[in-house]
This record gives sequence, C-alpha cells and structure tokens, in this order.
Amino acid sequence: PYGGGAGMVMMPEPWGQALDSVRPADAQGPKPTLIVPSPAGTVFNQQMAYDLAEEEHLVFACGRYEGIDERVIEYAHENFNVIPVSIGDYVLNGGEVAVMVMVEAIARLIPGVIGNPESLVEESHSDVLLEYPVYTKPASWRGRDVPEVLLGGNHQRVGRFRRDEQIKRTAARRPDLIMQLDPESLNRKDRDALWHSGFALVDGAITPKSELDWATGAGTEAG
Repeated sequence: PYGGGAGMVMMPEPWGQALDSVRPADAQGPKPTLIVPSPAGTVFNQQMAYDLAEEEHLVFACGRYEGIDERVIEYAHENFNVIPVSIGDYVLNGGEVAVMVMVEAIARLIPGVIGNPESLVEESHSDVLLEYPVYTKPASWRGRDVPEVLLGGNHQRVGRFRRDEQIKRTAARRPDLIMQLDPESLNRKDRDALWHSGFALVDGAITPKSELDWATGAGTEAG
C-alpha cells in the first residue's frame, strides 16, 4: 500500500477490466447494483436481503488481502450502483464467504426458490422477532417432550404459544430487537409476554424493567 503498512492491496487495472467485462462504459439501461463486501460497509440484514432480491442484476466484487484499490470503487460508481456491505463486526481473509452468505439470503427470497412461501414469513428477523423453537417426531425423545400445546390441534393456542416463545427468546438473546418493536402493534398478551421477559410498555415506549423508577411507580404490568 502507498503510505506504508502491512499487507497487500489488489491493483486497480485487473478490477477495471473485470468490471468493464460485466458492464462496458458505453452500456445503456439501468445500472446494475455492485455489492462490495467490506468491514467498513453497511451491515447486511434481512431488510437489505428483501431489497436486493427485488433488483434485476446484482454483481459482487470479492476483495482479498487488505482490500481493493479505492480508485476501483470510485470508478465503479460510473457504471454501477455501488453498495459496500458488511456481514458483521469481524474481519475475513476475503469477501467470498461474505458473498456466499448474501447470495443465500437473497436468492431464497426470489419467488419460486422456496417451495412454501409461508416459510419466509415465519422466520427470524422477518418481523423483528427471532423465530420460535420448532419440534418434530417423536413426541418424546430421551426424556424430553414436545410442548403439549403443539399436539392439541388448537391453532389459536399454537399461534399464541409461538408468539410468546418468540418474545421470550428475543428478549433473552437479542434484547436490542425488542426495542425495535412497534408498541402500537402489541396486544395485551404480547405486553404480558414482554413483562415476563423483562420489558414494560411505559408512556407508549418499550422499556427494560431494570430501567424503571419503581420509587415513583413508573410502569404497570403489561403496560
């Protein structure tokens, strides 16, 4: 790298030729979207996957070593909609693994890829909350039983159980996601589940119970 430092930087000309082969400088029509995996990029999430699944043409540029000469990114803006993207707060040796993650997450949202479209609706992050636990046969395995509510055929009770499990699991593993819930979308039973998971609805906002001022009586059970 110019200016010194450890590691190696990918030179611009091979990248320029590669990008020109995908979209020549005189190409007409809408610009493709160029995804550049980078720890300095926007964090990839489920909403971005949905957005990118709507794109007609995606191109991925996998860097290696210390990355790609910055002039390549500047040049790419002329013929691509460039989006640097990170899959998390850590560093990989190259962008290939990150691209595999993104391609998997994006492609499965394209109609026809997943056999049952309802599977996409009930997954983690599709509605902010993490996915509920799932079970299959046998009903009893090594002393552990499937929750009775899932065996009774009452779909309303099953739906409530799963929703409560989503809230409980999200509160325990990703409390930051709980704070992203829309308070107006929560019914009484949702608020009950939040309360028992350590959160309360106070003045129209979701608040960790640990932050409530009990001396002044702030907060009530289930909001």
